Amino acid sequence: MINLSILINSGPTVIWNILTDPVRVRLWLFGTNMKTNRKEGSPITYEGEYEGKTYQDKGIVKKFRPELELETTYWSSMSGLEDIPENYNTITYTLAKESNGTRLTLRQDNVHSEKEKEHLNENWNSVLVKIKEMAEEK
Repeated sequence: MINLSILINSGPTVIWNILTDPVRVRLWLFGTNMKTNRKEGSPITYEGEYEGKTYQDKGIVKKFRPELELETTYWSSMSGLEDIPENYNTITYTLAKESNGTRLTLRQDNVHSEKEKEHLNENWNSVLVKIKEMAEEK
């Protein structure tokens, strides 16, 4: 399991918009084009190119609680794993107001090895830092 958090000197509305607006998602998620209607139970897709390879990743929106929680399932076409339910991750973004800002927590389950965990920690830490930078821009 990946479980990371970062304190952001901004309100939950700003951070929520960064997490859910496809134009802004592209800026923090490595150029990914995200598509979804944002309704619980509906599909969410991620398309783009990474290190010269195109990808089409997908999942389902499980929770969409504005300014509080976004939870989706996620399967990567680049993982080499079959597109079956047991190969999906659950990724959860949680926002919690604190006295000096908003805490953004990210969790991802179904991590299979220490090597994968290290890679995901590195990627997600860079994502959280980018979201923080975007939210704190003046």
